[in-house]
Amino acid sequence: MPEGPEVHRAADRIRRYLAGQVAEEVWFAFEHLQAWADELSGQPVEGVEARGKAFLIRFQQVAIYVHLQLYGRWELRRPSSRDPVTRRSLRLRVVTPKGRALLYSASEIEVLDREDEAEHPYLCKLGPDVLQTGLVAAAIQERYLSQRFRRRSLGALLLDQSFLGGVGNYLRSEILFEAGLPPRARPADLDAFQAKELARATLTICRRAYQTGGITNDPERVVDLEGQGYKRRALRWSVFGRAGAPCWVCGAEIMRSEVGGRRLYRCPICQPASDRSPAGST
Repeated sequence: MPEGPEVHRAADRIRRYLAGQVAEEVWFAFEHLQAWADELSGQPVEGVEARGKAFLIRFQQVAIYVHLQLYGRWELRRPSSRDPVTRRSLRLRVVTPKGRALLYSASEIEVLDREDEAEHPYLCKLGPDVLQTGLVAAAIQERYLSQRFRRRSLGALLLDQSFLGGVGNYLRSEILFEAGLPPRARPADLDAFQAKELARATLTICRRAYQTGGITNDPERVVDLEGQGYKRRALRWSVFGRAGAPCWVCGAEIMRSEVGGRRLYRCPICQPASDRSPAGST
């Protein structure tokens, strides 16, 4: 499933095609949304937002809500180009003078007014978007240490969209490595320096993933590895997906485990177990 950085990058691309343009055509595959197709066709698109792992295509009174889930995919085409040849099912099409935004395979599509947004089961529970403009590390640190979240294990907390919207599985492993913390550590157990570093790492890794298109490894290390002939897939992450490979920092073997039903990767040396987590555990 795409995580926050990928959703934001997709929203940036869609925005260039749609925002400020008149929607010459809006088409939905789902029958219960057909009435909205005529309603929205001919209206200007006011903006495109990323909210956690969801999109909002805004019109004057309503917004089209899209969650990609596991298989959803956006394709963008210029006015003169053909639609892609694919076996995927087209679910939404928005056409403007600049081109077409085509959504394939996603099944979670709704049209929401402002009141619907406030009560939407995903949007209303969503924490601050980790990539929202103006979000600073101090605010993230305060959230980690709040009564609501401070006693949760980091391995579970970082996947909770009510904590921070947009953080997903690869970001979780990479944030914990950057912060030098094991997944069983809790914000309540951290000293002041560790808490500050955790907040910094959360913001740094998510912004880095957004800026680079999903590369979270240290930028200087990436340049060095590219010079050695490493391909993007091999150098992209510090620990995620690298079970059995040597840690880029200390050479220890990267470990894989399951936390919250999803795979997690860590370096046993760079992320030493806390007092609450026996050595060698996750």
